[in-house]
Amino acid sequence: MTSPMHARKAKLKTHLISAKAKLKHNVTTRRVVLLVAAATSAFLLVFTLRTLHSAALRGARAGAAGATAAPAAASTPPAAVADAHHADDQQEQQQHHQQQQECASKVPASVAEALVHYATSNETPRQTEAEAGAASRVLARRAPCGLLVFGLGPDSALWAALNHGGRTLFLEADADRIASARAAHPAGIDLQAHTVAFQQEAMTMTTPSDGDLLLVALRNSSDCAAAASPAKPLAPDHLEQSPCALAPRRLPAAFYEAEWDVIVVNAPVPGAIYTAGVAARARRPGTGETDVLVHGVDGTVEESLARAFLCEGYLKEEVGRLRHFSIPSHRDKDAMPFCP
Repeated sequence: MTSPMHARKAKLKTHLISAKAKLKHNVTTRRVVLLVAAATSAFLLVFTLRTLHSAALRGARAGAAGATAAPAAASTPPAAVADAHHADDQQEQQQHHQQQQECASKVPASVAEALVHYATSNETPRQTEAEAGAASRVLARRAPCGLLVFGLGPDSALWAALNHGGRTLFLEADADRIASARAAHPAGIDLQAHTVAFQQEAMTMTTPSDGDLLLVALRNSSDCAAAASPAKPLAPDHLEQSPCALAPRRLPAAFYEAEWDVIVVNAPVPGAIYTAGVAARARRPGTGETDVLVHGVDGTVEESLARAFLCEGYLKEEVGRLRHFSIPSHRDKDAMPFCP
């Protein structure tokens, strides 16, 4: 008879044979591959999580270190703080200077207004292109400067624009013309215009014979010649009380306030030409010459007047009806002749 021990061993052996057979039946190559892939994925997932966790810990530690370093920065020496502020100020100044240069490179408002004015105006200019070009070259060399203009007309905006940044003063005998010019003048240009009175006898000399008489009167009259070469700065009583028939009256205070670098006579009126010569000769010594531009020389009378009062020896350029004279100061030079 079989013992219980032998029976249990036989049963266990039977179970082992059966399990081995099942394992052999279930474990295939495909299942082994899937198991390995699953294990690899699990390993990569765990590794990634551990890496992210370590990076978070390092960031927290760096933040804590920065927080502890902040009080140290607050204890920076005052000299270092001052240097930092100085560097900021220098950078701000450089930026401001750059902005100023950019603004300076833009077209000035007065010039822009003049361009629009002439582009939309139906007025006929008094000057030809060659005459205006010669005048603009003189102003380009002297501007910004003191510019004195006798007479108002369609070219008034041109003179003011060419002398952008300088002082431009207009003197006109006709008050109505000043009002009309201001109404038609570009808004961006400040028109400084004043009335001036020329003596009637000087205004009526328009024939060649009158011109000859005027030249004789100038050469023979000590009143006119002496007043034209003042020995001291101009003052209102110098011209207002002059016995010379060419001396103007009611000149504004602005006429005496500046040294006029360029003088423009828009029409060769004897009194205007004479006054231009007086102002040029009265210029402060050592400040250079005065450029006098006479426009509108249409005949022998105007030509004679310009050359007599402003001197042929000072004539620099002739372009069409424009005459350009360059007159030195006669002040403090008693022996200097009226004309060279």
